[in-house]
This record gives sequence, C-alpha cells and structure tokens, in this order.
Amino acid sequence: MNTNRRHALKTGGALSLLSLVAAAGWLKPGDAAAADAWNKSAFETHSLDETMKALGGTSPVPSNDIVFFSTPDIAENGAVVPVGITSKVPQTESIAILIEKNPNMLAAVFDIPPGTDPSLTTRIKMAQTSNVYALVKANGKYYATSKEIKVTLGGCGG
Repeated sequence: MNTNRRHALKTGGALSLLSLVAAAGWLKPGDAAAADAWNKSAFETHSLDETMKALGGTSPVPSNDIVFFSTPDIAENGAVVPVGITSKVPQTESIAILIEKNPNMLAAVFDIPPGTDPSLTTRIKMAQTSNVYALVKANGKYYATSKEIKVTLGGCGG
C-alpha cells in the first residue's frame, strides 16, 4: 500500500474543505487571534473574590429565584457530574460555573448571544464534595446561586 498517496489525498481533501469554508465566510482570519484572547487569569483563581476580580466584576447578588440549578444532590463519580443552569435574568450575557474546592475554582464560562435562551447543560469534574456556584452576568451585574453536591468518588485524581 502506498502511504504517500494516502497522505496526499488526505491533505488535498483537508485543503479543499478549508478553502470552501473560508470562501463561504465561515472562517475569518481574525477568529484564530480572538481565540487566543481568553481570560487565562480567571481560570487560575482559587477563591470567589479572586475569580470575580479576574472576571472584572464585584460581589455577586444572591439570586435563588432567577438562576436555577438542575444537578444531582449526590454524584457517584466526580469525573462526570451533570450540571444544568437556567437564568431568568433579562439580557443574560454569560454564565460561569465555579467549584469551591477544586484546585482552580472557575470550571467554565459560556457567552450567551443576544436573543438566545440562557440555559445550558454540561458535565464538570469535581475533586470532592463542594459548593458549586452558578454565576450569571447580565447588564454588567453578577447574580449567583450555589448548591452543595456530594461526591462519593473524586474526579481529580481521587
């Protein structure tokens, strides 16, 4: 079997696809540079105050009635803990998930485009039983709610 031919076909196919995507306007040269502009310092924080400072906000407003969690009370495996968050705050801009006792508190930040339903589900990794915070940014203000999730088997090497 000629591996050079196979490699040439795969490379040619990839270049053709890339050319079509660029021609359609789905890929812009600035997109790669924008991906490098993520907030690395926020993902290296270890407390709620540090995380809020890195995200550019102040103390969040407690909000159990407008930010809803759908998570299990007990997670059998900390490596895959399902989390669902729904925001009823008008003009929600982003939703962040923070885990109090993980090595780095900030687990994820999701930008919510205007006109989109501010609801998400994902899976997170938890080292141990901890409070999990849902942090919602809307109109420049932060709203937060928390829930304790008990972990029977740690997901961060435990």
